[in-house]
Amino acid sequence: MTPPPLTGVILAGGRARRFGGLDKGLLAVGGRPLIAWTLAALAPQVSTVLINANRHLAHYAAFGCPVVADPIPDHPGPLVGFLAGMRAAHTDWIVTLPCDGPQPPTDLVARLVAARLAHNAELAVATDGQRQHAIHALLPVALAADLEAFIQSGGRRVTDWQRRYRLALADFSDQPDAFDNLNTPLELEQFSAQRITHSRHD
Repeated sequence: MTPPPLTGVILAGGRARRFGGLDKGLLAVGGRPLIAWTLAALAPQVSTVLINANRHLAHYAAFGCPVVADPIPDHPGPLVGFLAGMRAAHTDWIVTLPCDGPQPPTDLVARLVAARLAHNAELAVATDGQRQHAIHALLPVALAADLEAFIQSGGRRVTDWQRRYRLALADFSDQPDAFDNLNTPLELEQFSAQRITHSRHD
């Protein structure tokens, strides 16, 4: 069975406080912007990609994807990025992931879709066998109105909103490193150094 069209949504709209407010998705790592790593892995898996960003919109647009800003001000968190993607998507489903995970699974979408179907769930998220990665999610755009109401009522935690629905877990215990994200300048520096070392040995 041919899977339905899906829209990938890369979340790059955060404030990046641990990076001194720098726009994390545009920081260079391993010779290219951090978001470029995520985009390269996601694009082959979906019919189109949206980038959720709130700063440097022209820089993000240069990657060839539509850029959508948060529809609710003051950076309430990833849920608003979900909502931005849902509102902008022209498909019934979106797959979300953060811009600061440079090496997401190349079969992320396939496993999320399979898990949802297998469990007759309303949405699906990834797990590495130890913990859930709630930002790596398959979400129906039909939940946009409910999500907006949840946010407007003060809801901020992704897991609090997701647990309101039948939730399937997509097992990625065979590749837990795929969910490593770069949360500090030191982590970004270490990843970049590793990539440079590997390229010298290739």
